[in-house]
Amino acid sequence: MTATDHAQHTNAQHANAQHTDVQPPRGSAGVRNTPLWKLTVVELRKVADTRAGAWLLAIVGLLAVAVVVIVAIAGDATDLTFAGLLAPTVLPGAILLPVLGILSVTSEWSQRTALTTFALVPRRSRTAVAKLLAALVLALLSISACIAAAAVANLFAGGDGSWHIPAFYLGRVALYQVLYVLLGLAFGMLLMSPSLAIVLYFVLPTAWSILGSLISALRTTSEWLDLSVTAGLLLENEMTGRSWARLGASVALWVLTPMIVGLIRLRRREVA
Repeated sequence: MTATDHAQHTNAQHANAQHTDVQPPRGSAGVRNTPLWKLTVVELRKVADTRAGAWLLAIVGLLAVAVVVIVAIAGDATDLTFAGLLAPTVLPGAILLPVLGILSVTSEWSQRTALTTFALVPRRSRTAVAKLLAALVLALLSISACIAAAAVANLFAGGDGSWHIPAFYLGRVALYQVLYVLLGLAFGMLLMSPSLAIVLYFVLPTAWSILGSLISALRTTSEWLDLSVTAGLLLENEMTGRSWARLGASVALWVLTPMIVGLIRLRRREVA
């Protein structure tokens, strides 16, 4: 064997050894998937770190305090209980927190970070789930703040000061807040444009409520498909089977349908 042949043989053996040392890729993307809880934390930080998100959170908190103070001062004595103070306190969050949901789910497209986000997390459904979980955490944190504000107000309200509140009522109040946050998330996921989604979030449900109240032929349909009516029943004393059925129908129309269609769009949309 000549020196040249020996060198070629040695190089071939070295190349084969290097080839056999290569580890197979882990997961479909070749790396370990980022844990879902970390993605959720990232999405929560993205909501709070932006100027719009920080201001919205501050405004929601200030409005909740203002509402509970007004009710405590001007409300009827019979309504000055823990449960009576809690119900109106959640209304500002139900109106404005969905806007945060919209901004969260549209941020990749409005700030042109979709390429970075989906390069780091190629499975877009995981990003969508993280945004959904972040929205749920945000809603639950808002409910906790409302409970604290109502509890403080109940100490100084001057009514009978009753602290009795059934656990299932707290669950319904939390569900009320969660549904409206998911409504904003669904609109944002469907439209993928913050300005368009915010405008339609305020316009479409309001227009439907007005039409349902003005046109007699639509009143029965509106009782089943007007989310402001069906979700508002959650804040009342009792929910019947018919009330739950009406709530399910309106949630299917306003929340589930746009969210499913939006998820399909999110998975198929090309990143420019």
